[in-house]
Amino acid sequence: MSQATRALAHAFDTGTLAARRAFFLRAEEPPFAEIDAEQSFRPAFLRLKRAVPRLGTGGHELGLILLTKHKEENFANIARGWDLLAPGGTLVCAGANDDGAASLEKHVGKAFGGVDTLSKFHSRVFWFAKAGRTPPDYWRQLATLQPVGDGSWLSQPGVFSWDHIDDGSALLAALLPDDLAGHVADFGCGWGFLTRHVLATCPAVTKLDGIDAEHRAVEASRANVTDPRASFHWLDLINEAAPATYDAIVCNPPFHAGRAAEPALGQGFIAVAARALKPGGRFYMVSNRGLPYEPLLKANFTSFETLADNNKFRVTLARR
Repeated sequence: MSQATRALAHAFDTGTLAARRAFFLRAEEPPFAEIDAEQSFRPAFLRLKRAVPRLGTGGHELGLILLTKHKEENFANIARGWDLLAPGGTLVCAGANDDGAASLEKHVGKAFGGVDTLSKFHSRVFWFAKAGRTPPDYWRQLATLQPVGDGSWLSQPGVFSWDHIDDGSALLAALLPDDLAGHVADFGCGWGFLTRHVLATCPAVTKLDGIDAEHRAVEASRANVTDPRASFHWLDLINEAAPATYDAIVCNPPFHAGRAAEPALGQGFIAVAARALKPGGRFYMVSNRGLPYEPLLKANFTSFETLADNNKFRVTLARR
């Protein structure tokens, strides 16, 4: 349980807030029973006893939102939370001070005419009633898929590099050959940039599985990639099996957990890719160049080589 959720539980344990029919967005273990939990990040979803990737019905008396470090995602979740509340309901937000909760509290107070607040466990809990004021239009727009980049893409906050093509993926795409064939996968597909690139440039690909642990990313990928060869899967590849074995895998692996760099996440993707490739299969990966991935590549693949190194990113080709 995060410090922010501990602070949220404290607000209910002390009677500062009273439990009612409630929902919880970006849920961890709820601070009280009988709550409608939403969690779109697959590893956290799997830890919850009862949750859905996206709530669709409203009329709740109480709404809880666990804030993230991403301002736009918080704006979007607050707008969605407001819509899920019954008139007069209370929306409660909890976040870590280090993630900018105090700054967000000021934004919310300005938008809705003030908030009540509690500080505990290096976190802030603040809340307000659903009354006359509505969320800013910009916050509402962030709560749905919307055009980004050149306008041919749809994305939303909560997805990695949600509003632009990240430099690592762009570098990997520039170096991918056009001879990929058979069954291919995009591990950590995000909103579908590499998936669509492979399908557009590799006519011999017969099927492509896009896989991501973030349900919002899978939603965006399905909207962005209409090629019938593509299918998308909401999976935690570290703890759940890949859907198939592959002739090739492309990957821009995640390497952050919370605010801290966590090389083990990328290392886990490398090990999973090695198991999911057919003999002779190819693995194309872009990563931050300082991460210690070479020993694991050496242990899991027959050979590997560096295709590019621009002092920020490294692109590697490994063969099974």
